[in-house]
Amino acid sequence: QVQLVESGGGLVQPGGSLRLSCAASGSIFSRYAMGWYRQAPGKQRELVAQITSAGSTNYADSVKGRFTISRDNGKNTVYLQMNSLRPEDTAVYYCAKGSATWGKFDYWGQGTQVTVSS
Repeated sequence: QVQLVESGGGLVQPGGSLRLSCAASGSIFSRYAMGWYRQAPGKQRELVAQITSAGSTNYADSVKGRFTISRDNGKNTVYLQMNSLRPEDTAVYYCAKGSATWGKFDYWGQGTQVTVSS
């Protein structure tokens, strides 16, 4: 059983920064891709960023150049550094563990709220 626990969300002003963390347990963390999703009220869930077991990354166009995903396999943790935040980044952010099929995710955290507002 895999457990994912996110932290680091909160309220921030436009232009500010936050760093989200996701601690994983119950699996061999380093073998799997990891991802961050977000879901705003009334909108579909969106894949924000993902990182392979080897450290390759890709991002949604809406966050390229502002967000950075990284991982520390020694700590079983994946991070999402969010800079230049905008009100439209407001959402619940979820950490997800990649499955054996690339692009698919099979375990999810409980989510952490990010609110960007003045």
